Amino acid sequence: MSTKKTSLFGTATLAALAVTLTACGGGSGSGGSASGGTWDKNATVDIGSLYEPQNLDNTAGGGQGVTEALNGNVYEGLFRLTDDGDVEKLLARDYKVGDDGLTYTFTLRDGVKFHSGKELTSQDVKYSLEKVLADDSQSARRSNLEVVKDIATPDARTVKVTLSKKSISFVYNLSYVWIVNSEAKDLKTSEDGTGPYKLNKWTRGSALSLDRYAGYWGDAAANGKVVFHYYKDATALNNALLTNAVDVVTSEQSPDALEQFKSNQNYKVNDGDSTTKLLLAFNDKAKPFTDVKVRRAVSAAIDDKKLLESVWGGHGKLIGSMVPPTDPWYEDLTDVNAHDVAEAKKLLAEAGYAKGFGFTLDTPNYDPHPTAATFIKSQLAKVGITVEINTITPDEWYTKVYKNHDFTATLQEHVNDRDLVWYGNPDFYWGYDDKQVTKWVEQAEEADTTAEQTELLKKVNRKTAEDAASDWLYLYPQIVVASSKLSGYPLNGLNSQFFAYDIKKKG
Repeated sequence: MSTKKTSLFGTATLAALAVTLTACGGGSGSGGSASGGTWDKNATVDIGSLYEPQNLDNTAGGGQGVTEALNGNVYEGLFRLTDDGDVEKLLARDYKVGDDGLTYTFTLRDGVKFHSGKELTSQDVKYSLEKVLADDSQSARRSNLEVVKDIATPDARTVKVTLSKKSISFVYNLSYVWIVNSEAKDLKTSEDGTGPYKLNKWTRGSALSLDRYAGYWGDAAANGKVVFHYYKDATALNNALLTNAVDVVTSEQSPDALEQFKSNQNYKVNDGDSTTKLLLAFNDKAKPFTDVKVRRAVSAAIDDKKLLESVWGGHGKLIGSMVPPTDPWYEDLTDVNAHDVAEAKKLLAEAGYAKGFGFTLDTPNYDPHPTAATFIKSQLAKVGITVEINTITPDEWYTKVYKNHDFTATLQEHVNDRDLVWYGNPDFYWGYDDKQVTKWVEQAEEADTTAEQTELLKKVNRKTAEDAASDWLYLYPQIVVASSKLSGYPLNGLNSQFFAYDIKKKG
């Protein structure tokens, strides 16, 4: 997406993945294969981004930018979600699950210290979990962890967590929880993590720099320093790359600009796997979208393929549901509510809207939302539906749409993998309420095996698609453009994370 400044705050996911647990090591799914010259182990890697943090605390509304810059680089969790979507043990050396599936006992790694020099203990883990669960927490992971009933610390190296009910995704969800120093202060503007980098300086509106941390418990970062440079638009970002002001762009948002990099041997254009979906989200509790036929009609009236081509010019994918191909329960549902103007008119007539109707589309003010809104307006006019576009800021969107549910329809992108399960929550902002879907989601979370979970969530996927719970317009591409002098950068950036510690730069 273009300037994903809200990105639904990394919309939380409750469903699990088949967990792969391995020893701590370098990140996977990295790109680049620079040739010639020698690696500079003390190099400064300049990273260009559109997503500056709002603050440095991911429980205080830090936004997508704080995840991109600090997750895995400055802060670590008990587990890590790799760029390939696997889960690895990180600060947890080992763990055991009780026979009832409700008790998790974690053993922490030895010799881990925060950047302040304090040794990591079980109290820090307990504090970090409680920080996410606090009433004033703005963490997108808060609801994931509400299943936590009790956190005990029998000794300095052991954390025992008791759940109120089984959660097959619990370990996966822990990969999103940063372990912070329980004694740290002012985490909105400073940090105290255990990662391979420590914060050097954050100049608001300009840049955020990280220095390699000499006391890191694991393998040292492959470079000496990384600097995230922040730009207001894609054109400025691309110019920075062309003039060598930055070495890599975390997520290219200007497809028209790609040719200048593809035709230049000094750069490499990488197509990764995105998990970001652009949604036309209906308020399923507001008329006329309470009627499934109306939702299906609107979905059928919009030519998603033409929209994707106009915005991304051959990049990205159509998916037909909330589930991207990288999720285990993916199924190609693009034929459900496929583009068909005649079918759309037929459904509208059956719903009592043969002459159409009008509605307001609340639209975030950053690309590609205004472009998509204008396209949708023209498409729906062909079936007699009048759209009034109401352009709002990300903050206005969060209050009006996400918190107060004061909307009829909206545009928004959801960045996370495995977030289908939100359709099982009737209180979520889009208001979809199907008792069978809610039951399937609950059963999937309490499943004994990932096979059972996958089968149940495939049912959820198909049912929500058939109900046109939302209109899933397309899946964003994930395009990383980098200097040919670079190697080891992440390609997929799942959930906006951008691991910098494996990046090598030629001198």
